[in-house]
Amino acid sequence: MGMTMTQKILAAHAGLEQVTAGQLIEADLDLVLGNDITSPVAIKEMEKFNTQSVFDKDKIALVPDHFVPNKDIKSAEHCKCVRNFARKNEITNYFEVGEMGIEHALLPEKGLTVPGDVIIGADSHTCTYGAVGAFSTGIGSTDMAAGMATGKAWFKVPSAIRFVLTGKPAEWVSGKDIILHIIGMIGVDGALYKSMEFTGDGIAELSMDDRFTIANMAIEAGAKNGIFPVDDKTKVYLEEHTKRSYKVYEADEDAEYDETYTIDLSSLKPTVAFPHLPENTKTIDQVGDIAIDQVVIGSCTNGRIDDMRIAAKVLKGRHVAQGIRCIIIPATQAVYLQAMEEGLLKIFIEAGAIVSTPTCGPCLGGYMGILAEGERCVSTTNRNFVGRMGHVNSEIYLASPAVAAASAVTGRISCPCQLV
Repeated sequence: MGMTMTQKILAAHAGLEQVTAGQLIEADLDLVLGNDITSPVAIKEMEKFNTQSVFDKDKIALVPDHFVPNKDIKSAEHCKCVRNFARKNEITNYFEVGEMGIEHALLPEKGLTVPGDVIIGADSHTCTYGAVGAFSTGIGSTDMAAGMATGKAWFKVPSAIRFVLTGKPAEWVSGKDIILHIIGMIGVDGALYKSMEFTGDGIAELSMDDRFTIANMAIEAGAKNGIFPVDDKTKVYLEEHTKRSYKVYEADEDAEYDETYTIDLSSLKPTVAFPHLPENTKTIDQVGDIAIDQVVIGSCTNGRIDDMRIAAKVLKGRHVAQGIRCIIIPATQAVYLQAMEEGLLKIFIEAGAIVSTPTCGPCLGGYMGILAEGERCVSTTNRNFVGRMGHVNSEIYLASPAVAAASAVTGRISCPCQLV
């Protein structure tokens, strides 16, 4: 019986020739990730273990990003806890303010995630690294503690769904529209504890930033992970970002999939997820007339340089509508710097937007853009649950950077093709 890409990676890290869906395995870890919210819990749990140090100081990444720079005393204490732990254990990949960024954009940028890796992170969007052909998944803080101490984790081997992507996306259709279309099609539990495996000639038409976005939101369909094959674009990206060696795994021709979906990318339209679930999707021509109060462009889903460029393309020579707040958050310091050097920040500010330091910020209702009662926000983030970005009676509409930027200009949910 053949194995999927995910199953091959897990088998190799468990020291097994073969694994099957549903099998329980213990696998070696290549990277354990935590942030300023989840790491303090893991650190306190690890203190209960009979161990004096982490399993490998080079294979742990600690990224304060949710409430950084600190918004209050509690967030400052959390970061102090992480900082002290990193110093005590001489953690190589601890990223302080000035070096940090949103974790799931930062780690690939720093070359810490490569094909064939097994990566766990105490954050649900750790599945992002499947874009480079790694198995990566979110876990709880207790599992993070065990991973930091032992370098191992238990997994149930997931079954898989195959998504065959064909064709070329039209203008203004991006990775965000593709994954929203998929979630709208299969639902928020449509891939529950399964691997979403992407194949097809259409992958060649997707940038690495598109792939990061798609893999990032695999969890929004309930998936254990999302994963892309390693192609020429992946290899070019890796050459630019890492010196680590890696191993490429490919699915067997007779690999078993629970379902196979074929998606013609050329047929897709800009897509918006309405409140209060990512599966509640409508194409831009179905949206209607919906006035908004705020736009957020950023997050671990859409804060990369391609996202900044698309937003700037839409905003250049235009201005944010009167009474609308437009908040733009580059995902890392490198993205911030590149956007500055390309003149994108000047475009944003002249258009009436504000630019934040890298942070998760308002995505999880943290800070830098919390919504009041009755307010509506178009956001490039990944979740639009009740109260996710503020008041329980606020509304979040998930969209691409192109749609978000156009909406900031009109004050209503809009596509750039609708701008005069």
